[in-house]
Amino acid sequence: MFFLLIMLGTLIGILFGAIPGMTATMAVAVCLPLTYALDLNHGLALLLGLYVGGISGGLVPAILINIPGTPSSITTTFDGYPMTLKGEGERALKIGIVSSLFGGLVSAAVLFYFAPVLADFAIKFSYVEKFLIIFLALTVIASLSHNMMMGLFSGVLGVWLALIGTYDVSVGGNGDTRLMFDFMEPYLAEGFSLLPVLIGLFGVTTILEEAEKGIHENTKDMKLTLQKGSKFSFSVFRHQKINLVRSSIIGTFIGLLPGVGGSAASVLSYTQQKNFSRHPERMGTGEPEGVVASEAANNGLTGGALIPLLSLGIPGDSTTAVLIGAFTLQGVQVGPLFIGENPATWDTMMVALVFANLVMFALMFFAIKYIARVVMVPKYILYPIIMMMCVVGAYAINYGVMFDVWTLLLFGIGGYLATKVGIEVAPLVIGFILGGQAEVYFVKSLESFGTLSIFFTKSPIAVVLWVLIFISIGFSVYQAIKAARVRRSRNGDPS
Repeated sequence: MFFLLIMLGTLIGILFGAIPGMTATMAVAVCLPLTYALDLNHGLALLLGLYVGGISGGLVPAILINIPGTPSSITTTFDGYPMTLKGEGERALKIGIVSSLFGGLVSAAVLFYFAPVLADFAIKFSYVEKFLIIFLALTVIASLSHNMMMGLFSGVLGVWLALIGTYDVSVGGNGDTRLMFDFMEPYLAEGFSLLPVLIGLFGVTTILEEAEKGIHENTKDMKLTLQKGSKFSFSVFRHQKINLVRSSIIGTFIGLLPGVGGSAASVLSYTQQKNFSRHPERMGTGEPEGVVASEAANNGLTGGALIPLLSLGIPGDSTTAVLIGAFTLQGVQVGPLFIGENPATWDTMMVALVFANLVMFALMFFAIKYIARVVMVPKYILYPIIMMMCVVGAYAINYGVMFDVWTLLLFGIGGYLATKVGIEVAPLVIGFILGGQAEVYFVKSLESFGTLSIFFTKSPIAVVLWVLIFISIGFSVYQAIKAARVRRSRNGDPS
């Protein structure tokens, strides 16, 4: 049953990833209610399969039709699609699949050895350090957003949404409801339920965004030509060992940073490979090394993003933020104590992650001709089915609460409108998830020490965290100034 769920999750994830516009995050969010009937280990087996499959599947449309299936596959189009134009589509796909397997296994090894060490270190943190860790995560998210101010605003908006509801006396509150009108108290006494919020933001919002682009595609005239030129051979990796290792480590490291996402990992590793390439002028014209760099990096993200989640309780990306929903469904809290108190679940996750990568490789490498046809499935058939799954899942997740369906639609439509004014979903969701914890740690710190200065003087760790916070803010200011100069240069303003 356990391994069957991993295989099923990986297959569904690949299919989601292979359809442009449908991401791994969306796959995990839509299928999250299915884990309600499973125990924690089986639920995680399904979701980790979806995660690995969803990230990997994005290379199929990126290589075949020049449309990245997921944001992390954007640099795969640079060399993958030109290879398809040269009649080497199947070769490019298999190079990407092998690179994805390597990146996924490297990140799983880093997760296995690094997460317990980080968790053991984090156990020593007091409420002060825990609050500063969350503060650091929010500043990193803001600094690495497309627009620093909007990223910061999105994170604060998420925190504000998390505080709606009763201010519980057990966390230092007065027991009254807050941030709502009186008529909302019957519905929002306990705040917004996490899972309908996640499904709405990552399921309904994505469908609305794709619908806006138009579902008038003519898939009947779309033809896939996989192989006319050179065939795949493992010898292509003979001179790509350093590229594979470097890109996998870059992807894993980027995964450690909250809210950054796979697109940054693949862009950074692709840029590095271009800098070190013997023939950088060929990059972008159909070179296998470009596909290797992109795919090893974005699959390296999978294990990296789980490290802050399992050791600190902070999601590394939007998909791991949704994974928190699985733990919430089972009443399990992730954080520094998770690995030590749940060794069986920790071992299960490691087995599931490695097995999901192997299943991904087997399914995609040997059946890529059939999986590639998924890019031709009309969206007007898929999206109504997914919308129905979102609504049914939201309704069933808390034993049939209709307000959860309204929450789903509110955040789905609200998320769609919010992106129109520049609000970013990833910072908002991570702010929503961490907002409640940040408040508890802040209040507990003040109750314990009675002064704000304790946040600066509690320990050397607190000082280091403040240094990292200022570096994060300084980096974001530098990026904003650099972007402004680029814009002025493009507009012909020399100042």
